[in-house]
Amino acid sequence: MSDSRPGGAVPSSIAVVGVTEPLGKDAQRAVEQADLVVGSRRQLDAVGRDGLELFGPLPEVLDAVATEPGAVCVLASGDPGFFGIVRPLAERFGSDVLDVHPAQSSVALAFARLGLPWDDALIVSAHGRPLADAVAAVVRATKAAVLVSPDNPPQALGRALLDAGATHTDVAVCSRLGLADEHVQRTDLAGVAQGTWDPLSVVVLFHGRGVAATKTLAFGLPDTGYVHRAGMITKAEVRAVVVSKLQLPAGGVLWDVGAGSGSVAVECASVAPSLDVYAIERDATDLRANTAGTAVRVVEGEAPSALFDLPDPDRVFVGGGGLEVLDAARQRIRAGGRVVATFAALDRAAAAAERLGHLTQVSLARGSRLPDGGFRLAAENPVFVAWGPAE
Repeated sequence: MSDSRPGGAVPSSIAVVGVTEPLGKDAQRAVEQADLVVGSRRQLDAVGRDGLELFGPLPEVLDAVATEPGAVCVLASGDPGFFGIVRPLAERFGSDVLDVHPAQSSVALAFARLGLPWDDALIVSAHGRPLADAVAAVVRATKAAVLVSPDNPPQALGRALLDAGATHTDVAVCSRLGLADEHVQRTDLAGVAQGTWDPLSVVVLFHGRGVAATKTLAFGLPDTGYVHRAGMITKAEVRAVVVSKLQLPAGGVLWDVGAGSGSVAVECASVAPSLDVYAIERDATDLRANTAGTAVRVVEGEAPSALFDLPDPDRVFVGGGGLEVLDAARQRIRAGGRVVATFAALDRAAAAAERLGHLTQVSLARGSRLPDGGFRLAAENPVFVAWGPAE
């Protein structure tokens, strides 16, 4: 354990107590035996102890804890190991000095009040963290819970989700959970955005009944599901290969350059909802139609000039623009990134493979019904897929 104070003293022990009513026996003993109790005014009143009122930036709170050489008790809401004070305390003082007494987490209580399972939910905190990061993480999630704060209250979250194109049909604002004045209100995204809510809340987002037991992960969806003109779409089977070759990370930035209908961008955003996806297209009419209600950001312009103001990417798909655009993407790709490009002409595909290191041809033959009820196979034009850098 590192020394946290110039004089060499650190607390002899730090009990971290999740405040609930009533406290458990061990938690009550930790409160009573502490030389210093730290918590919010509400928490100190709840346990009936005077102490150091928790306020100000977290480093200042940790500095205050470090000045006590004896036993310290830090009060927290719910489970302090769940997006709570346990992490910074362990980082500052070491986990061996901590004695944690968790109460039921606010997220578990929120889903319990709603009668919903939450093993399939995405849990995100906007407490002491950027609201934009929370929005990006949950905007496409089927079920999610967001811990909000005075700086990022429920109404700010609702407005940001609407601006990002979130489509959740049901929202519940669960406030002051576990306290005598607990309140749970079901509404929708517009209702959250327009209301005024207690910042001590968990916001639960879901669709319909919110009890789906299975998830479906799909890409290479039918071409008929997208608006497109004159075949300006990456065919479903090719799209499936492209998405697999991109090896999408959990987060980061993806460019779909020469996006056409935007089918690749839409499916990448669905498969990896924490990705920041940009779709770049000179004529974005169809692209805007297909990305409505998704988290895809549309950039109307011609590459490579349209790429200048975008954040550097971790993944790039080049569906149009040729070798000039491919070279521009390679210059901007972050370390460890990957570029995938498709071509109809072999000479351009070979040139791309020289740059990237890998090349394959996707040949399709789709079944079509004959007059007698049988099937024939109708061949599609082959498509070349290049990707890299070489491994």
